[in-house]
Amino acid sequence: MTADHGLTHVDETGAARMVDVSGKAVSVRSAVATGRVLVSDDVVRALRDSTVPKGDALGVARIAGIQAAKRTPDLVPLCHPIAIHGVVVDLDVHDDHVAIRAEVRTADRTGVEMEALTCVSVAALALVDMVKALDPSATITDIRVEEKLGGKTGVWRREGLEA
Repeated sequence: MTADHGLTHVDETGAARMVDVSGKAVSVRSAVATGRVLVSDDVVRALRDSTVPKGDALGVARIAGIQAAKRTPDLVPLCHPIAIHGVVVDLDVHDDHVAIRAEVRTADRTGVEMEALTCVSVAALALVDMVKALDPSATITDIRVEEKLGGKTGVWRREGLEA
């Protein structure tokens, strides 16, 4: 039951609640999120040369992101625990930043936007942890959903993105 104000995550008294999705149809759903970690020239060089003192920074960030996608309901209070069927995390080293892109897929009753955002966020955190000795000013920025597919709303893409 939705409160009079139309907010789905609040009951009639204004208290937070988890939305009941049991009546929704199972469908294939996916979401893509992106983010960036701004880093110094020293970090870019170390990432490209595989000489980060702590080890494989990109590999650690990738695994951290995958783990985070699977643990999203433990971190975001009103997220439903759903079966994650696939997670792809790409980290691309540019001249002044590392671009992170995550795609999360499921066949369930609710979407995976929060899982994709959590994946990118934790991948970025892990990357900062791996390079902070080289660049204590590494900065996480621009984390956002780029697209979501499936469910009642179908396809949504951030304006300016091509299909």
